[in-house]
Amino acid sequence: MAGHPADRSKGRLAIIAGSGLLPLYVAEAARHAGEDPLVVALKNEADRDFSGFECIIASVGDLATIEKAVRARGIGRVVMSGGVARRPEWRDIRPTWRTLRKMPSVVRTLLAGGDDAVLQMVIRLFEAMGCTVMGVHQIAPNLLATVGPLGAASPSQDDRRDIAKAGDAARLLGQLDVGQGSVSVGGRIVALEGVEGTDAMLQRVAALRAAGRVSARRKGVLVKLCKPQQDIRADLPTIGPSTVRNAIAAGLAGIAVEAGRALVLDREEMIALANAEGIFVCGIDAGLTDGGLR
Repeated sequence: MAGHPADRSKGRLAIIAGSGLLPLYVAEAARHAGEDPLVVALKNEADRDFSGFECIIASVGDLATIEKAVRARGIGRVVMSGGVARRPEWRDIRPTWRTLRKMPSVVRTLLAGGDDAVLQMVIRLFEAMGCTVMGVHQIAPNLLATVGPLGAASPSQDDRRDIAKAGDAARLLGQLDVGQGSVSVGGRIVALEGVEGTDAMLQRVAALRAAGRVSARRKGVLVKLCKPQQDIRADLPTIGPSTVRNAIAAGLAGIAVEAGRALVLDREEMIALANAEGIFVCGIDAGLTDGGLR
């Protein structure tokens, strides 16, 4: 199948590693499939130990170093994984002759574009280097959420209504290229994800509830969806144990993510946490009404 991680005729695999556990999971999945991936750890972003892999360090805007590594190591396939919290400064951007031809759009997008616009630009830059850009789900398909409850608890009818409401809000938010998540409590949207990320949004919900700004009687739901225009080769919605911990602290009934287009990290630990607190974690079909559950 074209684009399969084992299709080495397309060249060696490089993993562009941002923050969090996901890049390490991808590297380990690639190795398990017989790959020898090169990890490009993004400076001031990557925060895991990649000492078991060949690894170079480059800043987000250091296109020259990245392209040099691509050429020297026969890289033909690239997967982007992990978080990137910082936009590059002018002095951090080191273009190549290929990117210079696209200036100033490259610099303008890297500095000020929305997340989706930046990711699209990065994909085009890698393609201009002759690389095939792959999605995390192609390297580690076992991380994808499936439809239905992932743990012991299931959403109630009230929860389903909150899932539908938060899903509508997340979809509209995604169209604006702002974020992927929304929280609905009792049919009321109480939080939308911005550049702060999901965990910080949930901490904000916990503070609002503690201040009496959010109903203490109704629990509510977090929903994370792909942006409608999103290229699924980059920045799929992701949840893990920290998401569950913050959802518990925010007093939510559960979490719903888009099945087939969202990643679940540390699944066993995450489900154990959810089961211990009686909250649900489920995958939904974003194309269905009534909360997306069959």
